[in-house]
Amino acid sequence: MSVPAASADASPGQPGQPGQHKKAALAAWVGSALEYYDFFIYGSAAALIFPEIFFDESDPATATLLSLASFGVAYAARPIGALFLGHIGDRLGRKKIMVFTLLLMGVSTFLIGCLPTRDQIGTLAPVLLVLCRVLQGISAAGEQASANSMTLEHAPEHRRGYYTSFTLNGTQAGQLLATLVFIPIAALPEEHLMSWGWRVPFWLSVAVAVAGYVVRRTLDETPAFTQQAATGEGVAKMPLAVLAREHWADVLRVIAGALVASVSTIFTVWALAYATSDSVGMSRSSMLWVGALANLVALAAIPLWAVLSDRIGRRPVFLIGSAGSAVLMSGYLWAISSGSYPLVLLLGILAFGVVYSAANGIWPSFYGEMFSTKVRLSGMAVGTQIGFAVSGFAVTFAAQFAGPDGDDWFAVALFTAALCVPPVLAALTARETHKVPTALLGERAPRETARRESVAA
Repeated sequence: MSVPAASADASPGQPGQPGQHKKAALAAWVGSALEYYDFFIYGSAAALIFPEIFFDESDPATATLLSLASFGVAYAARPIGALFLGHIGDRLGRKKIMVFTLLLMGVSTFLIGCLPTRDQIGTLAPVLLVLCRVLQGISAAGEQASANSMTLEHAPEHRRGYYTSFTLNGTQAGQLLATLVFIPIAALPEEHLMSWGWRVPFWLSVAVAVAGYVVRRTLDETPAFTQQAATGEGVAKMPLAVLAREHWADVLRVIAGALVASVSTIFTVWALAYATSDSVGMSRSSMLWVGALANLVALAAIPLWAVLSDRIGRRPVFLIGSAGSAVLMSGYLWAISSGSYPLVLLLGILAFGVVYSAANGIWPSFYGEMFSTKVRLSGMAVGTQIGFAVSGFAVTFAAQFAGPDGDDWFAVALFTAALCVPPVLAALTARETHKVPTALLGERAPRETARRESVAA
């Protein structure tokens, strides 16, 4: 009997169908792009539309603050979703979570577009809005962790950084798509924008859910998970217990590292609201173009940073992104305060499109390689979503630091820089794993293993 030749890209010890690593990367990219299109159109609407139609118009400052807080509610729900979906993903597989999260996001986003406004049903309107936002957060909690686990476990040993970066590249594409959709919407006459125009991007989520389901339902489960499920040891019955017992330090590192996402939320939401406020007076469309162009640059920068991390390691690239973002975001907010659109455009692209992409593009491999297959999805989901919860509310805290007039950009810049310190510390204390074989990722060092076995004996 002849034996089929192994794929040239197959990972040692993890045989799979030829080309599955590319299919997994494509499924992660498309699914993340479609899912985060849903997630980020809420951010644009929270900054530009919702303060007027869902909250009290008589107090614009408070209405804006509450609207930005509703953006952060999804991040508060994400740790809860991570606990549940991470457990299921490490017990039943990555594919099931990838399909479920996409459908949940599509439904909850479509429902936002159908909600009656405050003028129609009073205070029940923002309550329903927040409920739908919570469902979005639960979906997002499992999306990236499952997609990252899927791509990492399918990827060739020496290219894990590159293939896992497709998840975040897709996220940036979704953010770009959301921004591009909102540009013509924001240009509508005020009457049409506030009545029906804002609903259109949310209704498009039906197509989002269908397209994503078609792509993901044909994807094979990962070889690493399949092999583990077939062994005598099998999958962990209580992945969260194993995670707490054996990987608690790495979970803390992921939480700290995930705070770098505050750069994204402040850039996408608070800076947009600040630039279009009366104190600065930039147009909605021009600022949306800054975000669109920065995301377009990020689409090219993310895979380049990921390839570099496959060569020199995850830690130095992540450090560049974290420390560099602290500096350049301060410059970006200063540029907005100056009212100079060319400076805003240049520094926005450098800060978000180039430098932030260094951390954003390689965290899927950096975090995922900290954990073994048994708890990888749980570890990434729980760690990132707790960190992302803080990052989501960074927008609300930024609005408070900006003062009653919302124009103290320097205080917000210092706050953003402070949130970049824990990611730097996480990278400095983490192990370098880019050359560790996939089968050995997350394994304890021999000395530690011997010590634990001695104690157990």
